[in-house]
Amino acid sequence: MPQSSSRGWQRPSIYDVARRAGVSHMTVSRVLNGHPNIREATRSRVLQAIEEMNYTPSSIARALATRRARRIGVLIDGPVQNGPNNTLRALEDAARHVGYAVSAFSIGDDDSSQMDSGVVELVTQGIDALCVIAPRKSSLDLLRQQSTGLPTIVIKAEADASWHTVGVDQRAGARLAVDHLIGLGHRTIAHLAGPQDWFDALERAQGWRESLAEAGLAEGPHVIGEWTSDFGYEYGRSADLGDTTAVFAANDQIALGVVHGLSVRGLRVPDDISVIGFDDLADARHFLPPLTTVRQDFAALGELALQQLIAAIEGDLEPTHDMIEPNLVIRESTKALDRE
Repeated sequence: MPQSSSRGWQRPSIYDVARRAGVSHMTVSRVLNGHPNIREATRSRVLQAIEEMNYTPSSIARALATRRARRIGVLIDGPVQNGPNNTLRALEDAARHVGYAVSAFSIGDDDSSQMDSGVVELVTQGIDALCVIAPRKSSLDLLRQQSTGLPTIVIKAEADASWHTVGVDQRAGARLAVDHLIGLGHRTIAHLAGPQDWFDALERAQGWRESLAEAGLAEGPHVIGEWTSDFGYEYGRSADLGDTTAVFAANDQIALGVVHGLSVRGLRVPDDISVIGFDDLADARHFLPPLTTVRQDFAALGELALQQLIAAIEGDLEPTHDMIEPNLVIRESTKALDRE
């Protein structure tokens, strides 16, 4: 065990391990890094010393030895909503399992100019790669003007010649939602969209359009707002619904507000109007009524993003693009349209 003194327990160093094993500290380093040209007897002696001393390599020392910090910088573009937050957590979990740490920087709402300062802050921490979550077009335009020299991945559903990209197929998710409503007999389907500078909002709106067009239906009301329950509530409370019998909300928060707003004016979901969301919030099954929505597999997204980043760190620099398919979760906020 490591020696104790009046200053208390001290973590053993690589030099302590070397003395215990009777080798040089460089030999210990080679064993730790899996160097092939080490005699098996020497390797066993070093590993035994490591176990006896409960030695854990310092991340700083490892970074100096490998010229890598084993740290990924993450830029979260805009306010942290459910999707971006879950993507960050999934990436952190996946990174932790392979010995990487994550440093995050959140860009303020409607302030894409912070992209510069966010990149600078992360780069000064010695990151090995950069990940951008929930990007807005304006922010990516700024990022294109920078040259960090770091492997970079952007979480978005569209391929991009500048970076690695990975995302959940937002357009396919929207089509799952709208096709479900069409299958229930709805013909006038409103879409409450997120901010139009967000790639996800644009893709979900496009999926709504495509499903209606393929079914030979005219576009219903298309209302652009924020990713908030307040936006949905104001629509549900005061909108002129006309022939609208169903609402596709761009996320679950908007859907929650719609249900609340409709109830204030005496309309029931789904008896009077069906409502469907996107994301599958952890509490979506506890809404009143439980919300039909589109589920994104954030765990798979985080793992796939990390795999691409590590491949890029190790030299695979040609931009790649991968997509994860979403799933429809049917609950009680949608029903077949009554035909009288």
